[in-house]
Order: sequence, then structure tokens, then C-alpha cells
Amino acid sequence: MKKFMYLIVILSMLLPVLLFTGCGNGKNSSDATGVFESEEVIISSEVPGILTQFTIEEGQKLEAGQIVAVIDTVQLSLKKKQLDAQVKAVLSKKPDSPSQLAALQRQIDAVSSEKKRFERLATVNAASQKQVDDLQNQMEILQKQYKATQSSLAITTSSLQSETLPLIAQIEQIQDQINRSTIKNPVSGTVISKYVRQNELTTMGKSLYKIADLTNMTLRAYLTGNQLAQVKLGQAVKVLADDGKGGFRELPGELYWISAKSEFTPKTIQTKDERANLVYAVKIRVRNDGYLKIGMYGEIKFL
Repeated sequence: MKKFMYLIVILSMLLPVLLFTGCGNGKNSSDATGVFESEEVIISSEVPGILTQFTIEEGQKLEAGQIVAVIDTVQLSLKKKQLDAQVKAVLSKKPDSPSQLAALQRQIDAVSSEKKRFERLATVNAASQKQVDDLQNQMEILQKQYKATQSSLAITTSSLQSETLPLIAQIEQIQDQINRSTIKNPVSGTVISKYVRQNELTTMGKSLYKIADLTNMTLRAYLTGNQLAQVKLGQAVKVLADDGKGGFRELPGELYWISAKSEFTPKTIQTKDERANLVYAVKIRVRNDGYLKIGMYGEIKFL
């Protein structure tokens, strides 16, 4: 009987130690927990109008540069035609500079030729020097007239071209709006949310859909100040995610960001040291094998 009581005392002393050791060596004990997130991009309309084409669906994978929406451009095209007509009307007032100057040049050439003929006649006393001088004066007047006309035509042409500059700027603005009416997906990823439907009226700045690259996920976790000494940028860590069967899936991860400021522990996050009030956020890059979802909880273990 004494031996039996002695064994009971010994077992009662060893049981807490065994339980503590067993819990400390649990396979799924983690150093920190967090939530999976991704880089999300909200695509918005840059011009108002009716969505004549918008057939994407939530969950659909899109490539960068893929056309995803087309906004009606009838009114923009009509406005552009109107401005094009105004530009043509202004430019139609431009003087025919080559024709006008060519006519004056022919007169100058004719007087010059006549002057040379009279100079030859004057050498044999068949013409007077006064006739030669009169032709010289006439030619000089025509040359001055040519320069004055040339300058006047240049000023008129420049003035009319200046009048078209605001119209051309408006045409370029409208063309830019027409170009923006065809919306191209900026990044490759999966459509997370869809905010509008085809044939709806959209406005400038209205959100159309949200897209995220789900091939690479980020686990945002929190560490205590004591744990910061155990990590560094670029460090490889083990990421644990729920496998839906009561166990964990192990995935490799890389710690690529550490917050420079501490913050109070989020209510939804429990760190290893629950007594700590201030924690530091870290981000771990994880290659998604298709099972990770935005908002799913995950755990990390330092290697």
C-alpha cells in the first residue's frame, strides 16, 4: 500500500512537467499570426458615358493590356468633327501667297529685262539715260512692294494659324478622351469585385472593378519587440495555412517588409506574447498555390 501511494505521488509530480514539455514541442506552434492580403487595384472610368462593352465577371483572370470596357464616344466624335470643320474654315481664309508673290515677281523680271534693253540702247545713243533711270526706279518700287506683300501675307497666315491653335488643342483633348473611352486592364490578375454592368451610365472617376494578383499573396503578421531581434529583411520563414482538415499547409515565405513604427495589437491578432501591448507589423511574401484566399488567417515560424 505504501508503494502504491509513493507511485501516485511521483506521477503527480511528473505529470505537469510532461504536459508542459508536450505542449512546448507542438508541431504547429507558431511565432506569429496574421491575415493574407494582396495588392488590389481599383480600375475607374476616366470619361463619362454609356458602357457599350463590359463583359468581365468576378473571378475572371485578366492580362495586362487586355481591353475590358468600351464607353460610347458618339458625342465626342461629333464634337471633334465640328472642331475639324472650324479649323478648315479658318484656314480657308489663308491668302494664296505663292500666286500673289509670283505675279509681282513677274513684273519685277519684266522691268529688269526692259531696263537691260534700254541700257544697251543708251550705249549707242538710241535711248536716254532718263529712260534707264525711270526703269530702275520702277523696279525698286516693285521690289519694295514685293517685300511688303510678302511680310503682310506672312503675318496674315501666322495670325490665322494662331486662331486654329485653341481649336487644335480641343481636338487633341477630345481625341484623348476618345482613346480613354477604350479601357485597358493595367495589371495581370483576378477580378475581385465588379461594381457596374454593361449598358449602365458611368461618370468620370466611377469605379468599374477591382483586380488583384492572387499568384503572390502577402501575409501581414505582427511581432513583439523581443521578436524583432530574430528577424531581418529577406529572411526565409515557414508559412502555415489551414488546410481545411484540421491541419496546416506549409509554404515557403520571404519577409520583405518590417514596419518602422510600433502599434497597438489589433483585436483580431494574437501574438506569441499576449502580454505585449505594442507590436510591429511585418509582411511575408508567399507564392499562392491556389488555396490561399484574401482574409484567410495564417501563421509563421522562424527558420
